[in-house]
Amino acid sequence: MKNKILLNACLVLLLAGCASKKITKEISKDSQKYTANWESLQQYKVPEWYKDLKFGIYFHWGPYSVPAYKNEWYSKWMYEEGHPINEYHKKAYGSLDTFGYKDFIPMFTAEKFNADAWADLFVKAGAQFAGPIAEHADGFAMWDSKLTTWDAKDKGPKIDVVGAMEKAVKARGLKFITTYHRHWLYAWYPTWSKTTDAANPDYKGLYGPIVPEGTFVMADTPTNPLPNKEFNEEWLNRLTELTTKYDPDIVWFDNKMDIIDEDYRKQFLANFYNQGLKNNKEVVVTYKFQDLAVGSAVLDLERSRMSDKKDFTWLTDDSIDWRSWSHIQNPKYKSTNRLVDFLVDVVSKNGAVLLNITPTAEGEIPAEVKKRLLQMGDWLKVNGEAIYGTRTWDIFGEGPAEVVEGHLSEHKNKDNTEKDIRFTTKDNVLYAIVLDWPKDKVFIKSLSNKKHQIKKIEMLGNKEKVTWQQTTNGLRIEPSKTKVGNYAFTYKIEFE
Repeated sequence: MKNKILLNACLVLLLAGCASKKITKEISKDSQKYTANWESLQQYKVPEWYKDLKFGIYFHWGPYSVPAYKNEWYSKWMYEEGHPINEYHKKAYGSLDTFGYKDFIPMFTAEKFNADAWADLFVKAGAQFAGPIAEHADGFAMWDSKLTTWDAKDKGPKIDVVGAMEKAVKARGLKFITTYHRHWLYAWYPTWSKTTDAANPDYKGLYGPIVPEGTFVMADTPTNPLPNKEFNEEWLNRLTELTTKYDPDIVWFDNKMDIIDEDYRKQFLANFYNQGLKNNKEVVVTYKFQDLAVGSAVLDLERSRMSDKKDFTWLTDDSIDWRSWSHIQNPKYKSTNRLVDFLVDVVSKNGAVLLNITPTAEGEIPAEVKKRLLQMGDWLKVNGEAIYGTRTWDIFGEGPAEVVEGHLSEHKNKDNTEKDIRFTTKDNVLYAIVLDWPKDKVFIKSLSNKKHQIKKIEMLGNKEKVTWQQTTNGLRIEPSKTKVGNYAFTYKIEFE
């Protein structure tokens, strides 16, 4: 579930400031158990294995992939009189009392879906964690559920998508992530309207409870009335079934989870963290905005990033398509260069990237999406040691990037030596990643010989000797004659 709410700068600063406070109190080894209160849940420690993860892949895929029109909110806007998606739907499929969202489900065939082939692609792309959306705002579960028949095993493709992906992802040594958006279902459909199929009690299992007109609001607006006990319990019960049956390493939540009663949110965290303890594994939960208490899980941003490095681990989710999170008829894909630069920038600030891709309703990953993933994988084969398992350096970078519609642009000074550079570090090695091919000298002012004594410099993937000079003003690197690759380039710097 995605909405295009801009992150409020003040909110980000507030969360960042709060999250930087370290929780030093540990769970006693005697109890090894979390309870459903924030004091207990804020004793949670982000696992080291998660801090090593920098790149993951997931996918928006469901009945909304069938019309493939505009975006993944089709199921919502098709019922909104006068909306372009509503107008399109009526022309293409007929009136909403005879052809509602439920009627897309038999058309969601997924006959070309191959979990092993998808997982192989994710490995080639260099992903360290991967998995599916388990349930989007449309109320259609993508796993084999005993709690509803409105799921991918009983209807549509007749496939346990979550189960298939769990098996394929874990078999390849990747961490398994699954995402949960069900809280958005509340008032998603016009269940008050007698002129559509959404009010038909026969379809309540898909469309959700009957609520007053006007109940639906965006995530930054108070919801009234809030979901009742039945909705809260179903939210938790489905989530519990999902996590106990498929044992994910990471559970990702979309925003607007704060409409769920706080007691249910706390109970899930306690249940899932205790499940991890029972299974002798460390697990991770992510959240947005203020949906969970700071320190109880990992903060996630959407189509965004921090302006500076943070002392806490964070995540950002981004889509490979500029306009949609699901497959659409006229996609506008981001360039591989943009995807690589975004990844580098996020990692330099102590974050990780969860990249969304857009399979078709038939179960194919579009050729242009595959192309970009494989190009990212090729880049990571060469530069991955500067990404995987790294930590932040003293500063995140030099030559501050100007962000225009998500692009990173290069800044140059008069002698044409200042570049956009991002830093990561690991094992007493500094990686200086230049976001464009350095045709001219590269100057790094923060690497003067006043503070750092450099022993050796090499460019990853390039056997050519690097010529460099370190002075009291900084480090100057002569341009290489041989170009390696088409995206960002990494200097590996070893200190005395």
